[in-house]
This record gives sequence, C-alpha cells and structure tokens, in this order.
Amino acid sequence: MQLTGSEIVIECLKEQDVDTVFGYPGGAILNVYDALYKHSGEIRHILTSHEQGAAHAADGYARATGKVGVCFATSGPGATNLVTGIATAYMDSIPVVAITCNVGVSLLGKDSFQEIDITGVTMPITKHNYIVKDVTKLADTIRNAFRIAKSGRPGPVLIDIPKDVTAQETEYEKKEPEKPCQETLIDEEQLKTAVEMIHNSKKPYIFVGGGAILSDASEEIRKFAHKVDAPVADSLMGKGAFPGTDELYSGMLGMHGTKASNFGVSQCDLLIVAGARFSDRVTGNAKKFASNAKILQIDIDPAEIDKNVLTHASVEGDLKCVLRELCARLEQQDHAEWKQQIREYEEKYPLTYHEEPLTGPYVVEEIYRQTKGDAVIVTEVGQHQMWAAQFYKYTKPRTFLTSGGLGTMGYGLGASIGAKVGCPDKTVVNIAGDGCFRMNMNEIATAVRHQVPIIQVVINNHVLGMVRQWQDLFYEKRYSATVLNDAVDFVKLAEAMGAEGVCAATKKEFEDAFVYALKCKNPIVIDCQIGCDDKVWPMVAPGAALSETFSEEDLKEKQ
Repeated sequence: MQLTGSEIVIECLKEQDVDTVFGYPGGAILNVYDALYKHSGEIRHILTSHEQGAAHAADGYARATGKVGVCFATSGPGATNLVTGIATAYMDSIPVVAITCNVGVSLLGKDSFQEIDITGVTMPITKHNYIVKDVTKLADTIRNAFRIAKSGRPGPVLIDIPKDVTAQETEYEKKEPEKPCQETLIDEEQLKTAVEMIHNSKKPYIFVGGGAILSDASEEIRKFAHKVDAPVADSLMGKGAFPGTDELYSGMLGMHGTKASNFGVSQCDLLIVAGARFSDRVTGNAKKFASNAKILQIDIDPAEIDKNVLTHASVEGDLKCVLRELCARLEQQDHAEWKQQIREYEEKYPLTYHEEPLTGPYVVEEIYRQTKGDAVIVTEVGQHQMWAAQFYKYTKPRTFLTSGGLGTMGYGLGASIGAKVGCPDKTVVNIAGDGCFRMNMNEIATAVRHQVPIIQVVINNHVLGMVRQWQDLFYEKRYSATVLNDAVDFVKLAEAMGAEGVCAATKKEFEDAFVYALKCKNPIVIDCQIGCDDKVWPMVAPGAALSETFSEEDLKEKQ
C-alpha cells in the first residue's frame, strides 16, 4: 500500500511492538506527529518538558524493560537536546532508537532555520546513525536501526529524516521484525583455557558488570559462582545481576567499593571478569589492579579485551552462552578457606554511617526496608548514587538504573518516568541530590501531566556533595562553587507543578513521609534535609590502588 514517510515511521514502530514514545514536537517533525495522532490508541506518547528528559526516559524504559526505548525530537535544538541522553545510553550500552527530523533535502547544508547535522554530531556517541534522503529506503532503515540497537553489545541508534521525506509517498509492505541472535560461536580453545584456569585457582574472585544484565545472564551468573565456589563483587552497572543477599556476595568493587571486595580482588589468584569493561572507577591504579591474579575476561565485544587492563586469557561471546558452556565443563569447586578470609573482611570492615541524624545511607536503608527490596531504584549522579549502590540490596536485574559511564547529572528523573511507564506495577523511586534534581526537575510536570506516580527522593545537603567531598579531602577545603546557599523550596516547587511535596529533617519524618509516598497515587517529592559534610565511605584516592582503600576511621587515625 502507498504510505507517506511519516506513516511508514509509525507502521515500522508498530512492527517492532513499540508501545511508548517519549518526545517533543516541532516544525520539522510535525508530519510524524500528525501520523502518530491517528494511532494514539496503539502507541502512547509521553510529552516531556525537555528533549533531554525524553532521551533519558527512553533510556530508563529500555533499562527497566529490556526492550528498545524510543524518543522523538525535531530539528536543530530539539535534536541537539537529545545528545546528552544519547551519550548516556551509549556509554552504558542501552538500546535506544532516537528519531529526529530535519529541514528538507534541498535546504540541507545551507544553514537553514533550525538545521543541524545531527548525524555528524552524534556519530561518536551512537552505535550507528542514518540520514534518510530517499523515502523508499525509510522502512528498511528503521528496521535495521532496531536490529542494530538490540543485537550484540546494545547501544543507541539515531535516524534523521528530512521533512520532505516524511511527506513523500512510497509502497510499504509490513514485515515481521528480525529477532536479534545473541547466540555466538564460542572458541573451544578459549573455553578449555578458561576451565583450566578455574580448576587451577586456589583463590578465585568473580567480578560482574553490566553485560550480565544486558545478556539476561543473572541465573547463569548465580549457578556459575556457586559452581566455582568463589566470592562475587559487582560494578555499579552490574547491580542486581548477582543477588546482593547471596552468601557469596561481598559488595561493590572500586573507588567506593567495600573493603572486602577491594582487598579480595587485590589478593585473589584468578579474577574472572563477566561482562565488565574495567572502568577507571573500578580499577583505581590500573597498573596495580589485581596484581596477584591472572585475569580471565568474558565479553561479547572483542574491543573490550585488553583495552584498559591486560588479560591472561579471554572468552569472546554472549555472556549467557559462555557461562552455560563453562558450567557444563566445570567440576564443582571448593574454596572454603578463601571464602572464609573474605567473610572475615566483611565482618571486620562493614559499611557504616553515623546513626544519630538523618543521613543518605539511612534514607536508602529505610527505602529498602519499606519496599522489601522490591522496587526499581533510579539515581542521579553523586554521593546519593553511591549510597544507593551500597545500602540497598539488589536481588534482581533491571532494578537499579543509573548513569554509570557518562555520570549524567539530571538523568534520574526522566529515567524514572520511563521505568514507571514500562513497569507500571513496580514501585519506582528516583534518588537525587539537590544539585542533580535542579538539572531536570521540570520533568516533575511531565510525571503529573501523564499521571506517572513516581517517588522522587531528594537527598538535600545544600551543596554539590561529591565535588565538595573531593574539595574537602584533596583541595584543602576550598569549596569553590559547590555551596548551593539559595532559598529554593522543593516542596513548594513540587506543589507548583501539581505534585505532592513533603519535607523530612529527622528519621521519623522520613519514615512517615515514605509510608505516605508508597500509598500516594500522585508523583511526590520528599525533600530530605541532611548535613553538608556527610561523605561516602570507604574510598580509594585518585591514582591509588584498590588495596589502599581507606575509611573515615583510617583517615582520622592518619591525621
């Protein structure tokens, strides 16, 4: 049948089982929005307050559901406002398809009104991108974009469509979407080497990254860990891939990882890295990272092998498939003595915080208690993000959504809206610092407009907490541009946008506020007043080895 380009966009989204699009209209994309209007009963559109919010919402939707997130924007500033969200998805390997429209083909390259070369802008931060100047190629381009976004190592794809192409007609024929094939041929010699290394190890450690979640390999990771009988640490992106309540779990690894994990990885003789990319926040001083260990890396992306840390062996392939193969070949291992050593570290160096006042860690633990560990936790970036990683026990994948690679302040509110839209039966809590909340707090209006009942918790210390922590520890307390000493009232702000707002300055006040929030049918903002000098402990100083992890007590003794 003959359809316009804009109608083809909508039909192709329906082919891909897209049920929600996040976006913001404008002149260049009007034809697409007009076609969307006729299908509003099939595809829900969430009008965000800013295009960046749309990109983050599509990202949060994708992380929470495992499906491809979709966002729309018009040309020029509409398209460029997506860039931070696209880069966030790219750094964390999240499948998002961003559809922008541009000026007509005859106006391209002439500095036309609201023209931007968005494919040139986003080339370094997309898995692939397209500009479609021929309407006959539009349908297959959209189909390829979805296939690319979710196959192999996932990532964002951008499609830019000139406005005249959205108006032109061509023949359209519906096609069933190709299912991405994650089954990969795994090199038998690599598997044999891996099995031999595991059998020869006396002190193995397993380090789990975000690839375990993207691969849906949680059950395989759990079986593998118990087969190897090894302690398990995770990265920020790997939270929930391995149960935080399992006896083998020792906590997060890296700059704000537990001493048990950091010391354990520093002393192990074999480090098995499952779907992680050796971020600098994980390794500390890369030259001293796991210096006593042989390193076995398992990853679907060969470009990650030996990129940041040299390995002794690797297995390339989809993690879920690789772990199944390894489990089938491995004999049951027993490392009771090694596990006991890690348990002693856990008992000697537990995560602690000051008990008396309202603090970030207490807020996170209370959220865990009241949600019984069954919420989707979203965060912004900073101290509150680390507390959320440390003090909430994640037992399932896709329940901790955060910007890991890019560290995007302003990510969480849009992402929490996307997560709640994708998982309406789940409690969704966005934990933010006051600095981050200011970045995109306009999206509270989006949650109200579309009746998306998220819980927004603001850990309000009236400073840029993580930056201030570094200034305190490494810049002799020169608090340059980190004190937010203004009169912003987040409760009144929430109410002005149609949400509910509560202020909590004590433990009891927060407990009562969160009880109310769980029953509330509307978006709600809880403003939690905490001290400005609370810090995230333990910590590894920049350039130091993980074995040099220090706590507040260590710092006091040194001083």
